[in-house]
Amino acid sequence: MQKKIIFFRNLGIQNYLDIFQEMNNFTISRNINTFDEIWFVEHYPIFTQGVLTQKNNILYSSSIPIVNTDRGGKITYHGPGQQILYFLIDLVRRKISIRQFINIIQNIIIATLNYFSISAYTKQNMPGVYVNKKKICSLGLRIKKGSTLHGLALNVDMNLQPFEDIHPCGDKNIKMTQIKEFNKKITIKNVKNILIKQLSKYLEVNMVNSQYQNVIINSGII
Repeated sequence: MQKKIIFFRNLGIQNYLDIFQEMNNFTISRNINTFDEIWFVEHYPIFTQGVLTQKNNILYSSSIPIVNTDRGGKITYHGPGQQILYFLIDLVRRKISIRQFINIIQNIIIATLNYFSISAYTKQNMPGVYVNKKKICSLGLRIKKGSTLHGLALNVDMNLQPFEDIHPCGDKNIKMTQIKEFNKKITIKNVKNILIKQLSKYLEVNMVNSQYQNVIINSGII
C-alpha cells in the first residue's frame, strides 16, 4: 500500500526554516510504515546555500536573509510565486536510485511545461530544467535513511531580481526565467494542478490530498 500512494500537502507560503526543520523531523521519525509525502509550498524571500556553496557566489549585500542548508547544490533564491516541491520519498522501498529519481522529477517538470506549450529541456551534468537557454527550475536534494529531503523550485510568477545578487547554482553564466515570461495567464494554481497529474503518472502512484490533523507549520505543530 505504501508504494501505491503518496500524500501531497498544500502548505501555502511558509518561513523556510520552519519547513526545513519539519522535513528533517519527518525523516528522522519515519519508519517502514510511513507513507511518502510531497509538500507544495512557497517561501518568503530567502537565499539558501547548499553544501557546495562558495562565498564568491554572493555578488552583493542584500536585506534578504541567507541560510545554510544540508541539501545538495549551491546557492539559490526562493520567494513568493515560486512553486516549491519537497519530496519525502523512500527510494529504497520504491527501488529507485537517486539518479533515476532526478531524471523522473526533471521529466515531470518538462511534461508540465510542455502542457502549457513551453518547450523545456535538461543539460548534461547541470541538474535542473531550462527554457531558451535560461533556467526555469532548480533542484537540490539530500538522502537520509534512504529517503529524500528537499526538492525542486519552479519559477512561475515571482520577482527574479534577487537572482541578480548571486551566481544561481554557483554558475555566473546562468540566467533565470519563469513561466510568466511565456504566458502571463498561467497561475501557480494552474501549475500545481498539472504537477499533481504528472507526479501521479511518472511515479506510478495515486496522489492523495493530506490536509490532516489541523497542520500548523508556523507554530511548529504537525
